[in-house]
Amino acid sequence: MKKIFLGLLFISSFCLAAKAQNNNNTQPKKPDYSKIDLSNRPNDHLLIQFGYDGWDNQNGGDSINPTGFSRHFNMYFMLDKPFKSNPHFSVGFGAGIGSSNIFFKDTYIDLKANSNTLPFRPSVPNTNSANFKKYKLTTVFAEIPVEFRYAGNPVNPNKGFKASIGAKIGTLLDAHTKGKNLVDQTGVSVYGSKYINKEKDKRFINGTRLAVTARVGYGIFSLDASYQVTSFLKDGAGPTIRPYSIGLTISGL
Repeated sequence: MKKIFLGLLFISSFCLAAKAQNNNNTQPKKPDYSKIDLSNRPNDHLLIQFGYDGWDNQNGGDSINPTGFSRHFNMYFMLDKPFKSNPHFSVGFGAGIGSSNIFFKDTYIDLKANSNTLPFRPSVPNTNSANFKKYKLTTVFAEIPVEFRYAGNPVNPNKGFKASIGAKIGTLLDAHTKGKNLVDQTGVSVYGSKYINKEKDKRFINGTRLAVTARVGYGIFSLDASYQVTSFLKDGAGPTIRPYSIGLTISGL
């Protein structure tokens, strides 16, 4: 998945560079955009994103790798400022919320551990090697995204090719684990299938995250990708983990 992200980032960068070069080298007849009001054009003022999340676990071993369809859901409200010299290009910026759900199998993340590093245990402590049938780590960030955008249709970008590269910075609002249905080694439920355990603590998670982003699409649909530059855990709290994601963006307004 990391290679897919890098590929999408390369495609977005290449498309932006190619379009910029093409606009500089050719002089076809084009509308006089100075006479067109583009201030209220629909150009991705609302972004809704959903897709796959993964961890680039650089030195933590196999014991803490996520499994299954880990996923994110993001929503951003953004302003769009087209360039006066060339309204095909614009800068988008805004604010929103980004959430991530990372799923694990046969793993217990001890957020409340009395230690300097975050333990990823093979089973729930004091349960004779029992584990939750479903288990996830959820983080929620308030984020400020910034994008350098290209729109093939400057008047109505929702009806043309679009691409962007950018970054987002966020601050941690919430970090918690949620386990459902504790089962023993034989698969028998310990407390019943409806048993749920939640633990909440932000002590080990890096409170600030910075990620690079890219999008390529047509109309209101685009593929998006991001790669976190900062480590998921605080310095000294565990291995260097850099989350990445790839998914679908639905944009409008």
